Amino acid sequence: MTQDPGHPGRTILTGAMPVDMDECTRQEHSTAGHSAGKDPMGDGAMDAAVLLRSRWDELEGFESDQDRGIPAPPAQPVPPADAKIIGLPPADPDHAGPALGRMLSDRRSRRSYSAGDLSIGELSFLLWAAQGLLKPLPNQAGFRTSPSGGARHPLDTYVVVSRISGIEPGLYVYLPNGHSLWLKAAHPGKEKLLEACNGQAFAASAPVLVIWAAVPARCSWRYGPAAPKLVLLDAGHACENLYLACEHLGLGTCAIGAYLQDESDRMLGLDGRDETTVYMAPVGRRRG
Repeated sequence: MTQDPGHPGRTILTGAMPVDMDECTRQEHSTAGHSAGKDPMGDGAMDAAVLLRSRWDELEGFESDQDRGIPAPPAQPVPPADAKIIGLPPADPDHAGPALGRMLSDRRSRRSYSAGDLSIGELSFLLWAAQGLLKPLPNQAGFRTSPSGGARHPLDTYVVVSRISGIEPGLYVYLPNGHSLWLKAAHPGKEKLLEACNGQAFAASAPVLVIWAAVPARCSWRYGPAAPKLVLLDAGHACENLYLACEHLGLGTCAIGAYLQDESDRMLGLDGRDETTVYMAPVGRRRG
């Protein structure tokens, strides 16, 4: 993430992905009710067009880091040697639950949670459903429960544990390879959670807050200028899997895009460029 010099206060997703901001201003927008060349969605939408474009045409003749023989970035975070690692119980893909059609029909964004804890088994299933490893691949992230362009999986899953039976509160990182949690830091506290969640108390007070952070280099290593859109699509894949897993277990969640960027990155210990927050979702027991 870097500052846009032409628009103070605006940040641009970069992280080793080339983003041509001039391209946005050159594009003409001609839609009903709007004059060509104007920004129909308000300040910033012209810049956002870079992330919305597929840009696959730009890969013709493009030499990626992979083409140059540069090693791929690590497929998941690498904890320090003295890190505390907590193994999660195996997730049961045959766990009895509602039919898929019923889960899709009942899927809702749920913001009201009871005071009850979640179990470590429930957390295990949720994380496996969102980003669990299905099959490792040489020099790659492998196949996971959510799809990813080229199996690059440019997301890290952070977990703020507040009330999970059998796990001490803290800031954890999910490690798909090994299906485990790395205790990265102490619990950030309610105040910092509220700041990161933009004052949304239901998210800050939930038993667990799942946060996805993008590691753009994992994707740009192969796809260069086409990577930014792929990274954000992956976040949608993972979060929808979490929604369905919550419906399967009778829990509630609500995707949050209205978080505060700098506060979230600081809370997770991210630099905002090589890795940056892109999405979050609290999970709790449904009230009533």
